[in-house]
Amino acid sequence: MKLHATLIFVLILLCSCGQKKQDTVVTPWGEITDTIPTDDSFDLDEIQRNGELIALTLTGPETYYDYRGRHLGAQYLLAQKFADKLGVSLRMEVCRDSAEMLQRLEDGEADLICYPMTQKGLGWLIGDDKEDLEEELKAWYKPGMLAEIKKEEEFLLSNRAVHRRVFAPMLNRAGGVISHYDGFFQRYAATIRWDWRLLAAQCYQESTFDPKARSWAGACGLMQIMPGTADHLGLSRANIYDPEQNIAAAVRYIAELERSFSDIREHSERIKFVLAAYNGGHFHIRDAMALALKNGRNANRWHEVEPFVLGLSQPQYYNDPVVKNGYMRGSETVDYVRKIHERWNNYRGVKTVRSFSGPQGVPQKAKRERKKKYQISE
Repeated sequence: MKLHATLIFVLILLCSCGQKKQDTVVTPWGEITDTIPTDDSFDLDEIQRNGELIALTLTGPETYYDYRGRHLGAQYLLAQKFADKLGVSLRMEVCRDSAEMLQRLEDGEADLICYPMTQKGLGWLIGDDKEDLEEELKAWYKPGMLAEIKKEEEFLLSNRAVHRRVFAPMLNRAGGVISHYDGFFQRYAATIRWDWRLLAAQCYQESTFDPKARSWAGACGLMQIMPGTADHLGLSRANIYDPEQNIAAAVRYIAELERSFSDIREHSERIKFVLAAYNGGHFHIRDAMALALKNGRNANRWHEVEPFVLGLSQPQYYNDPVVKNGYMRGSETVDYVRKIHERWNNYRGVKTVRSFSGPQGVPQKAKRERKKKYQISE
């Protein structure tokens, strides 16, 4: 019995030597041992067991941004591929600046920084206690991978990544028939007090009236509804390509956006903000409004906010403290609103007067004329 007890003691001692330090936690039911290691080591094995790779980055076109409900940016896409290689999910967290990234990495709040912090190789930084993770990254990364990722992203953002048939923007001009879906546009546009031809113009911009259209990001049907948005709106994924149900769900979403911009009292102005949010995201448009307000502009007038939507593609704007959601492809959203209004005017027989604004709110034509004048005077 004495020998048996000694063997048990040795086994317990050996097991405890192979385990990481654990803390005793006091609870209302007594003391228990915390099962999570409390030392600073959280290397590759622990990451894979935990099932998540935590990365830090900065917002920007080359790093990480939201695009119509999907995440893009070459650094993010490359990090996602690395996480896939490890067999874990990726959690990308955006910091305000490089100092915050470095501090959080040092504090052990993340596994690595997915941002070119050095001129050597990929330029990512990995926590000091993660030697195995660093070796895994070095073995996985090959020169040229970042360039390939950028090509993939460029393709995704092009029209080539959208699968759709292109139909005529107007079925019968003499008869005033825009599409095969005019009855649906008329029925549902009335519920939000929109001109049905405006809804038709938006639909053409989204899908060119192809009910089977699908984008690389997963947007589906006539009004290009994302599956997650369809779930939120109560549209069954099995019916997401049904023309009437797709239009009806889109109008429900537009009604939500109308309510979210209820502080914009003038309906014709609110429509522009709603269209911009439908394309670029409600929170990005609110960021542009905050910038407009900060710069002494009227945040309830689209032509005064539009320059700051464009500006959100430039660091001086998307890094501004009032901006909460970082970089956006503002030119695409501005173009989206403009094209829909032009087509709507065309459907109504109204002449369109074009006006383009740059980040400083100066019309582009005027900017070119100023530049030309300046060059001549030199």
